[in-house]
Amino acid sequence: MQIGTYIIRRLLLLIPVLLGVSIFVFALTRVAGDPAAVYVTPKMSHDDYLQLRQTLGLDKDVFTQYGIWLKELLLNGNLGYSKSAELPVSKAIAEFFPATFELALWSMLMSIFLGIYLGTVAAIRKDKFIDHITRVVSLAAVSIPVFWLGLLLSFAFYYQLGLAPEPVGRWNETVYPVSMIHQYTNIMLIDTVLNWRWDMFWDAFTHLILPSVTLAFATIALIVRMMRSSMLEVLGAEYIRTARMKGASEKVVIQRHARRNALIPTTTVIGLSFGGLLTGAVLTESIFSWPGLGRWAATALLANDQAAIVGFTLFTAVIYVSANLIVDLLYAYLDPRVRLG
Repeated sequence: MQIGTYIIRRLLLLIPVLLGVSIFVFALTRVAGDPAAVYVTPKMSHDDYLQLRQTLGLDKDVFTQYGIWLKELLLNGNLGYSKSAELPVSKAIAEFFPATFELALWSMLMSIFLGIYLGTVAAIRKDKFIDHITRVVSLAAVSIPVFWLGLLLSFAFYYQLGLAPEPVGRWNETVYPVSMIHQYTNIMLIDTVLNWRWDMFWDAFTHLILPSVTLAFATIALIVRMMRSSMLEVLGAEYIRTARMKGASEKVVIQRHARRNALIPTTTVIGLSFGGLLTGAVLTESIFSWPGLGRWAATALLANDQAAIVGFTLFTAVIYVSANLIVDLLYAYLDPRVRLG
């Protein structure tokens, strides 16, 4: 099957997946409580409340409500209004996603580089000192709660050592008001470079270090463990012994034969982890006051902002399906024997 045909088929399969997710989440939000409650104010009379429900279409049965919501989504791209963000849901996602993308991207790059490298080294030096240290650190990383790690890093590097900026936001807005630059992408490291503001770039970069390390810590451990396990399995394969018997150097055996094949199962972990990071790390963003999707979703959940909850869940489904598609395509690149079908 051609790659183009496979991509089109997967994109078409996205439709029933998103439809099913929307029905499930929409039904749960209706069971959870009255969607109009988030708009109620102390000064609102009972008649005003009934008028509000009628305006929102909540006086109709749940099937009709879903039909109205789905029609608005398909025809106008309208996901409703987020009371917690005081914005339409689609605009709220567009506003908060760049911050999460920037954080997730740096966290993932760090995780991929360190995870693959340490996993490879641990497998090559199996049962040696570096292998034992790597396994212990990996076990600790997946065991440490994210909120505790974030608070610990903030306390150590900001309050005690003074090596990191105050763990609040994406940059120091007191020194550098956002009006100082033109925001092309709302990704600070890119926008500051495009505006030739290297002082703001450095400030934004230093604010990014602690939250990205916090977010990457557990992901690094997962990649290390998967890469080590895959490398050990590959290194025991017959074709690796054959390559060594033919006189290939150990560097060639590791890089060209072993690591490439070991990356195939590791790619799954990387793809799904990146999808999870992109949909918002609630605890990390909350600890560091990072204005991203995760923090917005947590606020919406606490406020029973049902339009925001449904929109965020649908966006999450799109991210995960896209991540799975990219992982499948990477399979075909890493191993030509994999047939897409």
